[in-house]
Amino acid sequence: MTKENLIACHNRIKPFIHNTPVLSSRLINNIVGANLHFKCDNFQKMGSYKMRGATNAIMQLSNEQRAKGVVTHSSGNFAQALSLAAQSLNVKAFIVMPSNSPIVKKKAVIEYGGHILECEPTIEARQTAANKIVKEIGATFIHPSNDLEVILGQGTSCVELLTKQPNLNYVFCPIGGGGLISGTALAANYFGKDCEVIGGEPLEADDAYRSLLSGKIETNITTNTIADGLRTELGHHTFPIIQKHIKQIIRVSEQEIIEAMQLIWERMKIIIEPSSAVAFAAIIKKKEQFKDKNIGVIISGGNVDVNNLPFNN
Repeated sequence: MTKENLIACHNRIKPFIHNTPVLSSRLINNIVGANLHFKCDNFQKMGSYKMRGATNAIMQLSNEQRAKGVVTHSSGNFAQALSLAAQSLNVKAFIVMPSNSPIVKKKAVIEYGGHILECEPTIEARQTAANKIVKEIGATFIHPSNDLEVILGQGTSCVELLTKQPNLNYVFCPIGGGGLISGTALAANYFGKDCEVIGGEPLEADDAYRSLLSGKIETNITTNTIADGLRTELGHHTFPIIQKHIKQIIRVSEQEIIEAMQLIWERMKIIIEPSSAVAFAAIIKKKEQFKDKNIGVIISGGNVDVNNLPFNN
């Protein structure tokens, strides 16, 4: 995927997305000892960067494909993104959601016009249910992360970030299925100036960290993490990009995620979800390594159940 592909993608989806703000905090900079620039895609339409990739993927379909609808499986954010993107483009969206998906995300999917089919909370159950819809209805399956058009769309967040802050030394983002970090890595490669992308990943779902070490796609036996958006695994499109461009993935504990999330809420007065806090937690954990550097942080989303906040439990 080329620089021109990224530019064309960005131009294509611009009418359907927000160019989200880049915020900073003097207090947080003092705590970390570096200059942090938060790309706030928690302010994106439907509250997550995933609106970008979902919109691009649907826009690349033929009229015949659009007429039969689209289907995906997602714990929440891509479910909402595909539902809203499909609604905006007059396409029907079928959404397979694990039974343990946050209620707030299920409600949002329905509000955006998505048709939900619940399944057991396993990767296998998700894919089986999605395949059934493809077979019975003829809808086009769009993977939440392991799709080249989705990856390009997700990369536009970093394109916007580097347009505003062209001299970043690093960009941090969370890793789940790898769509965001793959797109971010491509954007940093084409638009950055010696800008390295670093991933943050929960210890409880560290398949990407282990995959980089082993040289092959690893799986998770359990995904017992509060970062519900990161419970998925790498795919055959995302892994090669990560192998080529990502040198470091920093794993963080559940407590480190919660503390990072609380710090953002308290100091910056913005709502972020646990998955978004993972990237920031990674910086805090290794702050000596990044002292005095200019760092971008992709705040991936803000879809959280405010009645069930982890730092109030």
